[in-house]
Amino acid sequence: MLVDSHAHLEMPEFKKDLEEVIQRAKDSGVQYIFTVGTEKADWNQTLDISHRYPSLYAILGIHPHHAKKMDPETYPLLRDLCKDEKVKAVGEIGLDFFRNLSPKEVQLRRFREQIGLAKELGLPIVVHDREAHQETLEILKSEGAKECGGIIHCFSGDYEMARACIDMGFYISIPGSITFKNAGGLREVVEKIPLDVILVETDAPFLTPEPFRGKRNEPAFVRYTAKKIAEVKKIAFDRVAEATGENALKVFKIKSS
Repeated sequence: MLVDSHAHLEMPEFKKDLEEVIQRAKDSGVQYIFTVGTEKADWNQTLDISHRYPSLYAILGIHPHHAKKMDPETYPLLRDLCKDEKVKAVGEIGLDFFRNLSPKEVQLRRFREQIGLAKELGLPIVVHDREAHQETLEILKSEGAKECGGIIHCFSGDYEMARACIDMGFYISIPGSITFKNAGGLREVVEKIPLDVILVETDAPFLTPEPFRGKRNEPAFVRYTAKKIAEVKKIAFDRVAEATGENALKVFKIKSS
């Protein structure tokens, strides 16, 4: 059982062939896909897609890039939509100090607020962290994010950060970039951390793994991430697929069919 714990199927890149994309994922052994709406304009479409396909679930939140766009209607709407049975986490939320598309102080405030919302709703969080490792850890600790738990999406930190996140009850999600030649640091983290805290994801349409790099990513390709993890940890692919799938169902509180 493979689970793509993070994709963006509501994006325009999938508008013309969503049905085929989902079928290819099934054919590749992907049992569940979690599609992520990152701003208010995308939430309803994300939720609609999740309701159209039994194998899909939704994650809704305000990405740090969009933190500056929030208005008084945003939180009441997000709170209401997150009560839908198909919504399994608040995300992706967090900090992005690489592109800084929203002011840092706004990103920090919105991150804290959405952790509070997740705790209120009893949902895990999906954390975006890009070049903000220390600040991310500080907020997770100070806001008591251990209470809701969740996932560090597209993990890009070192082993010490991974260990700190794991100690707070978070799972480490590995994207297709683990297949890149320059991803030695990420492979080292994967080698050191236990399999029972690892998830796999595509972040489709981004971060396409080898051997498809340069093309649009899609959930079927999560298989190549799992294969690389198996290679790095020197264990069977089936064991990685089963464990990461079970980990995803555990964090999202879904009973396997």
